[in-house]
Amino acid sequence: MKLYYKAGACSLSPHIVLREAGVDFSIEKVDLSSKKTEEGDDFLTINPKGQIPTLLLDDGTILTEGVAIVQYIADQKPDRQLMPEVGTLARYHALEWLNYIATELHKGFSPLFNPKAPDEFKSLMREALSKKFAYVNASLKDKNFLLGSHFSVADAYLFTVMRWAQALKFDLSALADLNAWLERVAARSAVDAALVAEGLK
Repeated sequence: MKLYYKAGACSLSPHIVLREAGVDFSIEKVDLSSKKTEEGDDFLTINPKGQIPTLLLDDGTILTEGVAIVQYIADQKPDRQLMPEVGTLARYHALEWLNYIATELHKGFSPLFNPKAPDEFKSLMREALSKKFAYVNASLKDKNFLLGSHFSVADAYLFTVMRWAQALKFDLSALADLNAWLERVAARSAVDAALVAEGLK
């Protein structure tokens, strides 16, 4: 498998999951402004959406959208317990978190990275995101990870998004459970390896 990525972007989530799953894969950086891969290929011929993450499977199939990609990877290695079993309530709680992170957190950051977005709107978005971080903090009380004792694909996605919060200087100092969780996830060898591979540390 090959993961097309941009350093530190949402593609970090499936990058972490690939390493946690222990599967064979390679990574190739994409310049999203020119739509060129680091090998010089036209990225739009690989993914017409022009977005990362994009996963090229061994049979030549392309899979896009981070939430779908991480579930696919997890299901290739069920023994790693990166997603609960199909049909269990725990599986639906994992999907609940993936969707919350995608729609309520990830999308909330988009205006903050847009230089054309008005400052007043950015201020409103920061306030809204801060309230959602407080919800995540409360949800992590007495838990090692989002789903309880096991690291899951939801943790990989949340970790990716929370790195943006740190980069944008959100005040997370009062969120003790969230901060403890961030330290636990950052200490994982697969997470560290993904950050090193992307030149983020």
